[in-house]
Amino acid sequence: MPLTFRKSFRILPGVRLNINKKSWSITTGGKNGPRHTRSSTGRRTTSMDLPGPFGWRRTTRSRRTGG
Repeated sequence: MPLTFRKSFRILPGVRLNINKKSWSITTGGKNGPRHTRSSTGRRTTSMDLPGPFGWRRTTRSRRTGG
């Protein structure tokens, strides 16, 4: 089993700083609404807990590399 490094700090209520081996990210939002995450690699994620048997929903957009 490989070892992983991940650490999460609560900066303010509803704001978390997440750090892992290759990047860091800021997550905003709380229990009763959508969570928005922006990563240092350019990834943007929105996730939300849905009621009932639906569980949760997540949408992800990555940074576009163009030429």
